[in-house]
Amino acid sequence: MTPTDPYFFGYGSLVNRATHDFADPRPATLTGWRRAWRHTDLRQVAFLTAIPDAGCTIEGMIARVPGADWAALDEREWAYDRVPASDAVSHPVEGVLDIAVYAVPDHRHSGETSDYPILLSYVDVVVQGYLREFGTAGADRFFATTEGWDLTILNDRAEPRYPRHQQLSADETAFVDERLAALGVRIVAAE
Repeated sequence: MTPTDPYFFGYGSLVNRATHDFADPRPATLTGWRRAWRHTDLRQVAFLTAIPDAGCTIEGMIARVPGADWAALDEREWAYDRVPASDAVSHPVEGVLDIAVYAVPDHRHSGETSDYPILLSYVDVVVQGYLREFGTAGADRFFATTEGWDLTILNDRAEPRYPRHQQLSADETAFVDERLAALGVRIVAAE
């Protein structure tokens, strides 16, 4: 670990510490971006991505990438571009940091289609991370600063398809279900 190690800003599943082993993650905010569910030709499910939005700020976590060894994280986030974001991130770490955010490139976004649902197991992991790091208010801000809730959600909780799925408590599950119901999200059963 050196003072020049770069950092990533995570705004989705990387907020959930149980999905990675990067040391000493810290809460941070990213200004000029929002989250969105997007379809691409790269996967059979929707991605959570960051998209530019000058009027929005999102919460997330930063963590150090020791020795600038991006290989494992780049493999995990293989469908995303790693975008410089140092000037847009506010954080509690002293000094100027080299920070990147992963985002699906614009040319990969495709039109909405029910062929590419959002996995409920993915939503669960992300919201669990926000509840644990930012509390109920922070998890509510996650929903408010994420677009694409009009897409279909595939209920795969019984047999999670998201590779980093986590077990939610009854309270966490109820929180997710209540927020999705309030948004009027269409949820379909997995086949």
